[in-house]
Amino acid sequence: MYKTSEFAELTGLSKETLRYYAEVKLLEPAFINPNNNYRYYDDGSYFLAILLVKLRRFGFTIQEMISVMEDESFAHLEDLLIQKRKKIQMQIEDLRLQTLEIDEFLASGKEENE
Repeated sequence: MYKTSEFAELTGLSKETLRYYAEVKLLEPAFINPNNNYRYYDDGSYFLAILLVKLRRFGFTIQEMISVMEDESFAHLEDLLIQKRKKIQMQIEDLRLQTLEIDEFLASGKEENE
């Protein structure tokens, strides 16, 4: 079992994030000591925490992460990741087009000044 501070260091999640995740029932401690309310996490919690870190890095919202965690079989995780990947690819294309528009705009400004 890991104390919250140990678990935070181990997973890269802040203690505040761990408290918030517990509040929204995303990642609850494995055990809460009734005498002092200290929270403890176990190895199973570690696996879930690392998954949450990855999902957050992939741009998942809290609600999307809750959806993944509620489906304990993770049967739909692959579909969600494929959808997220497509969305990111569309954003990349949109940004590429924006940079082209900026380049064209800059080029037209230079032509007018010459």
